[in-house]
Amino acid sequence: MQIHGLQKMTLLDYPGHVACTVFLGGCDFRCPFCHNYELIDGSADPIMGDGDLFAFLEKRRGLLDAVAVTGGEPCLHPGLPELLRRCREMGFGTKLDTNGYHPEMLRKLLEENLVDYVAMDVKNSPEKYALTCGLEKIDLSPVCTSIELLKEGRCDYEFRTTVVNELHEAEDFDKIGIMIAGAKRYFLQVFTDRESVPFEGLSAPSRQDMLRYAEIAQKYVPDTQLRGID
Repeated sequence: MQIHGLQKMTLLDYPGHVACTVFLGGCDFRCPFCHNYELIDGSADPIMGDGDLFAFLEKRRGLLDAVAVTGGEPCLHPGLPELLRRCREMGFGTKLDTNGYHPEMLRKLLEENLVDYVAMDVKNSPEKYALTCGLEKIDLSPVCTSIELLKEGRCDYEFRTTVVNELHEAEDFDKIGIMIAGAKRYFLQVFTDRESVPFEGLSAPSRQDMLRYAEIAQKYVPDTQLRGID
């Protein structure tokens, strides 16, 4: 498997763990606010193969305790289960970031106990989902299946939404709340602009709006928290 990026140490990507973050290329969404768009449009070349990654991890035994795999969309890659299996065999915990659009891969990972923590993006309310993903239309049934798989509790997990002023409003969080009602936890993370974001003109909601959105979501997921807000 080709690795498109490696953050050698992070305290943020996997809560409560000292981890490295592995970036895989490719995604079936084209979210206009994506921070890793170079992994999606093919402009980022691979930096190593998985053999080099495992050599790196071998040298980090005792320094890192987990590997976070993100993208792009990792579940596009048939080799993902073996990658995670090797990481676990080396004694590392595993965390997966996913858009939830590949429930069969997610089910496989859960059934084979290959992932300890999953962070799944829930992009927006159903009516705005395609727009927020940068698509003309979308079948939401795979997303809904992934939500239900995670709510079964076979691993620790979170749902999260990157909140963009131009894409989200209060009523969306009632509708998202209905989608994920009863979930263990939900994070609203405020959009931050970067040079790698593909579309200009997007902005972060105000602190007041973020607090209001969280209050709405708490009706459905009591453990709703904010990220990126001081």
